[in-house]
Amino acid sequence: MEQSAGELTSRRMRLTIRFAVAPALFLAGALTVHAAGDPAIIKGADQFEFVYRVKLPEITGAARVWIPLAKTDSFQNVTVEELNIPMKWDKVHDRDYGNDICVVNAQPQDSGKTIELRYKVVRKEKAAYAAGNADAARYLRPEKLVPVNETFKTLAEKTVAGKNDDLERAKALYDHVISRMRYDKSGTGWGRGDAVYACDVRTGNCSDFHAYFIALSRSINIPARFAIGATIPADKNEGKIEGYHCWAEFLADGQWVPVDISEAWKNPKLADYYFGHNPANRFELTKGRDLVVDPEPESGPINFLAYPFLEMNGEVIKPETTFEFRRIGA
Repeated sequence: MEQSAGELTSRRMRLTIRFAVAPALFLAGALTVHAAGDPAIIKGADQFEFVYRVKLPEITGAARVWIPLAKTDSFQNVTVEELNIPMKWDKVHDRDYGNDICVVNAQPQDSGKTIELRYKVVRKEKAAYAAGNADAARYLRPEKLVPVNETFKTLAEKTVAGKNDDLERAKALYDHVISRMRYDKSGTGWGRGDAVYACDVRTGNCSDFHAYFIALSRSINIPARFAIGATIPADKNEGKIEGYHCWAEFLADGQWVPVDISEAWKNPKLADYYFGHNPANRFELTKGRDLVVDPEPESGPINFLAYPFLEMNGEVIKPETTFEFRRIGA
């Protein structure tokens, strides 16, 4: 049977994604790969120690801190080496995604204290993987900063016109976000994962890129979801990590397909790789947006959780936070 060019493209894309599915066992080795002139990525698997450190500010009244606690999943094996939390704390889970979260009720005597979480992590490269019994409908619903509306629907439908299936349609949206957005952290408004801001201003960081992609996907009934953590530098074996990183996944052909659009924008030679893969040098802290926890912040559900969320006297405070790593066996 003769196939159209579009059908052939979609079939090749589907085969690429399926054959890239990672094995169930963690791999023993790591392969560092460079796209000429671009930062390295690690394929296969990576092993590292990750240190999450928070220094509390002066506590002058009612204060509470929510801190993500990393855990093991199909793509990362997490061993807790040390939880140095020198005050009373409780472990809770958010309602919708089951993230583990440390909640600290800070007192004035805790002013200036340091909380340190130390993990040993074996992480494997992520490719498309079976969705299992995932509640797809959950990932079509809007979130506070990721609405589903006619603006996104119109943009998405125009972008995917003539595409044959959800994998091909998602690739068109991925390419659209790369071409429309610019990675730029100047000014105000960026960094909140605000899909409307990203659509209007066309700039932002990783959270804005992926909020925009998720809003577009959901508007045309492609389930999509958010995750956040950190990128572990591939070109050195220890040191500080400059901030969080986030990415997205969409559902197609019964598989969750990872995408990293902001990294693809910054490294165009890796754009094909980042549609369908996360490299092994990643560490996931939490999944999802609008996290509902008990006890809940006075400001309501937590937008997303990578850095600690601290409320004091009803005001959100940003405590001093650092991420550090040391690669194991390097």
